[in-house]
Amino acid sequence: MDWMDEVRQKIRRKNQVLFGKDSPLLAELSALLAEQNRRAVVLWAFSLAEEAVAQLRERLPEEEQPAAMLAACRLWAAGTIKMPAAKREILACHALAKSLPPEEAALCHAAAQACSTVHTPGHALGFPLYELTALVLRYGPESCREPVEKRAAEYCGRLIFWQKEEQEGNFRWAEFLRRD
Repeated sequence: MDWMDEVRQKIRRKNQVLFGKDSPLLAELSALLAEQNRRAVVLWAFSLAEEAVAQLRERLPEEEQPAAMLAACRLWAAGTIKMPAAKREILACHALAKSLPPEEAALCHAAAQACSTVHTPGHALGFPLYELTALVLRYGPESCREPVEKRAAEYCGRLIFWQKEEQEGNFRWAEFLRRD
């Protein structure tokens, strides 16, 4: 099945998220994520969250919650704060999404999923599920194929970049992330 078939089905069902973890569009990314160490996945997720937060800041300049969440999760990954403080910020960002228009809501959820990757790499696919949904909402189902496929390919390239950076970089990590 073509990934657009899944998207069209989900649009007909009025689903908020238009992609699933088993989407053929994300198969290569899923395989790459399974091969990475946790720190590389966190760095990858933070880089994506930064982009989503920047887009949200452009569209909602008065809204500080997504940026506060990202900052808190960076501190959590570095071992400066504990999970409950970061979790409050993540949940606040998800709550904010409920009050936003659909495209911005999807970006807000995407950023929160990326930040949740500090807790478990299982959240890593959440970012593309929501961000690709935002792209479909922006371009419409008839015009989204090229930007969605381009972005899906970028995820893989960026993950490979962060795999190398994590190995060569000097990052500060919380104890629970150093064990991997």
